[in-house]
Amino acid sequence: MATQNILIDLDGTLTDPKVGITTSIRYGLERVGYPLPEETALEWCIGPPLKQSLAKLLNSEDDELAERALAMYRERFSKTGLFENEVYPDVANTLLLLKQRGYRLFVATAKPTIFAKRILEYFDLAQYFQHIYGSELTGERTNKGDLITYLVQQEQLIPEQCIMVGDREHDILGARRNGIEAIAVTYGYGTLEEISAAQPFAQIEQFSHLLNHLH
Repeated sequence: MATQNILIDLDGTLTDPKVGITTSIRYGLERVGYPLPEETALEWCIGPPLKQSLAKLLNSEDDELAERALAMYRERFSKTGLFENEVYPDVANTLLLLKQRGYRLFVATAKPTIFAKRILEYFDLAQYFQHIYGSELTGERTNKGDLITYLVQQEQLIPEQCIMVGDREHDILGARRNGIEAIAVTYGYGTLEEISAAQPFAQIEQFSHLLNHLH
């Protein structure tokens, strides 16, 4: 069945949010009394649900502590961090072409919807999407599979007519859970091992290569 709807991840797929996210994580952990050593790698935190990543960094099962760290992270991210971000090459042109060709585009991100909308509006990308789907600030729908289920239900989509595009295993596995094929971008934050193990329908090195894999 031909693809009509394209679900697209945000972080690591449309934009590179590394500076904003990693700086805000450091700020959040410092504010709750757990400053990170300068050499701590944080790229792995980009994409998956953030509260779980903060709990790992805190090395603690104290849910309240992770919640406080998340609140402090958001304090910085909501003012400054979300704009410390860069659109990947050819993203705007490709989205325009996809829209002109009649595809319906949706954002599917674990990032809270309120932040995703502000980022996409700031970088003038919101105009290409029918709707922007993210998580709630309460943590609801941070799981990519749950988010895609919700999106498909809300928009009454047929899974066989959809494709998911993202950079992490969560995008591929979350899509498959909903009967949707996925295309992985290799320039984001998923390692090649992670992507290959999740077995996407295709892998692309540039966002514009998406045009070659649609029918």
